[in-house]
Amino acid sequence: MTAKRSRKRKSLTDAPLCPCVRGAWRSAVWFVALLLFVPAAVLAGPPYVTDDPEPVKYQHWEVYLASQLSHDRDSWSGTAPHVEVNYGALPNLQLHLIAPLAFVRPTHGGAQYGYADTELGGKWRFIEEGSWQPQVGTFPLLELPTGNRERNLGSGYVQAFLPLWLQKSLGPWTSYGGGGYWVNPGKGNRNWWFTGWQVQYQLLPTVTPGVEIFHSTAREESGAAATRFNVGVVLDFSDLHHLLFSVGRGLQGPNTTQVYLAYQLTYGLSP
Repeated sequence: MTAKRSRKRKSLTDAPLCPCVRGAWRSAVWFVALLLFVPAAVLAGPPYVTDDPEPVKYQHWEVYLASQLSHDRDSWSGTAPHVEVNYGALPNLQLHLIAPLAFVRPTHGGAQYGYADTELGGKWRFIEEGSWQPQVGTFPLLELPTGNRERNLGSGYVQAFLPLWLQKSLGPWTSYGGGGYWVNPGKGNRNWWFTGWQVQYQLLPTVTPGVEIFHSTAREESGAAATRFNVGVVLDFSDLHHLLFSVGRGLQGPNTTQVYLAYQLTYGLSP
């Protein structure tokens, strides 16, 4: 199962929040901490699959409540919902967790719903952006086999992703991309490569549309390579509240349609 990973949203301001919001966030943080002990799925740079090297700001949080849908002629699958949490643990270092409820509904057969594989990761930016120099970072991920493989809700094995990401901005334009190698153990599986690139434009202070194209080699011995695209938009209602959406389909390989929708809450513990 493929889902989205952390995409840092630039806040409209960096002002600290009021005490009432701080209290609500303490409760949310405890709730998120509990999620560390429950299962999830594989998710990238919301609302896109391609990721970027920019970590969440130091002592800042991102929390997503999201759902994604994938459909082809054989099945429907996705998350409903999944929770993604990103935290700026150090300057240029972000910690990452995804804990989703997943579903699988084949055209012929019974539907399944439950926890899928938990995703943990850390994003490290080791080159910051300059006048002509892109920022560069890596975002290793681990997929822990907490989902039930027999119910098609998990892989049954630990998977790992080792990527390299680049990003450059010019005025209202931002472009990022790169790729990496997935370690995908298991009978009938193959290790595989992912590459992707995204371009977005800040149309208004609160509206940022974008487009991406990405490619993956075969993940199974009997599988095929796939090239897909997404078009998306991020709406920034305030420093706290954001809405993210994307939709796309296959260009080469399986003719899959994918949709992603998320509410994002961003919060800074420091001014």
